Amino acid sequence: MRVCVVGSGGREAALADVLARDATEVLVTPGNPMIEGSVDIPPEDLDADLFVIGPEVPLVDGLADRLRADGQLVFGPGADGAVLEGSKAYMKDLLAEAGVPTAAYGSFTEAQPARAFLDTMAPPFVIKTDGLAAGKGVLVTDDLAEARNTVDDYLSGAAFGDAGQKLVIEEGLVGPEVSVFVVCDGQRGVLLSPAQDFKRIGDGGTGPNTGGMGSYSPYLPEGDLAGGELERIFADDFIAPTLAALRDRGIDYRGVLYAGLMLTADGPKLLEYNVRFDDPETQMMLPRMTSSLLNLLAQAAAGSIEAQPTFADDAMVNVVCASEGYPASPRTGDRIEGLEAARAVPGVSVYGAGVATDDNGAVATAGGRVLSVCGRGANVAEARQQAYAAVERLSWPGMTVRTDIAAAAAAGAAATTAGL
Repeated sequence: MRVCVVGSGGREAALADVLARDATEVLVTPGNPMIEGSVDIPPEDLDADLFVIGPEVPLVDGLADRLRADGQLVFGPGADGAVLEGSKAYMKDLLAEAGVPTAAYGSFTEAQPARAFLDTMAPPFVIKTDGLAAGKGVLVTDDLAEARNTVDDYLSGAAFGDAGQKLVIEEGLVGPEVSVFVVCDGQRGVLLSPAQDFKRIGDGGTGPNTGGMGSYSPYLPEGDLAGGELERIFADDFIAPTLAALRDRGIDYRGVLYAGLMLTADGPKLLEYNVRFDDPETQMMLPRMTSSLLNLLAQAAAGSIEAQPTFADDAMVNVVCASEGYPASPRTGDRIEGLEAARAVPGVSVYGAGVATDDNGAVATAGGRVLSVCGRGANVAEARQQAYAAVERLSWPGMTVRTDIAAAAAAGAAATTAGL
């Protein structure tokens, strides 16, 4: 089977890597210099047996619909399903309709009622752009004045343009955060291995939110949610009612649903749905699959999943290496040193994300999150050790790395602060 992966980041690099286990050929458009099979050809002009769409923007823009209209087999929701991520207000309204446990919220287009709503809430305050903001349109703060100023910045368009001119204010939730992926065929969904990511730029969960500075898999809940109970609750209380609500709206959802869950004292609650494999979790979750990702995605795209995904018993840790100034204004154009040395560390994969080729043909920084350095081992501690051993061999001016990715998990403790 010839597969076309659409996208250019670390997620697409991992998708291509795992799909290549079974595919006869994998093309990635537009790809990047570190992804084998990259081609600078629009997906509509490529011939493939299966299209896998990575990023949210082309999904929201209806690429899956256009490809299906041409008779192609596509893994990824149409624009009607992708609005789950394209509009956070729409998503929250659907959750309320479906009875899915989530944070209390309000959506606003004017500052005065938004500020009044904030005044009724207790910290932490959570403010999100309604539209797409590349994973960065979220503020979590205990400071009411900062929250009120952010409302003004979002709604004026000063912060995120049109994406912020409608916003959602949510109740702040506290507890461990877990990432769950579900592959859907329009009728049902099958769960993949859970993971945990770390959103803030600095050690200890400090600084602004990013698209994700690292992750590990599998995430193993403790206490009442151990022994598969989290998966059962998620399937029954989250995915089943969500897919039913989508079908009630006439939406045939064939793709992946990423769910960010907060494990609160009152039970799991949904933070958000994304309509694609999330980055950075994909890079160290999919390589642990022992079953065929290709077969699973092809079956979902055709509307009838028969395969049951299976995963190795080991662990992986992804440490993201970012550019100086990320997420606000990343510096680019710096040559990356040590790639081959990093790849030589046993059990390590290095996936390129924000990279390009410089004038001398060397790989250079070209975005905020530059590399995903993924270590693999018998447990989280071993995987983490390998990942950071590889990171130490990499360098460019201003390279930014969190030093505490999966540290609590490796030590056998659960992280319990909001906004990991």
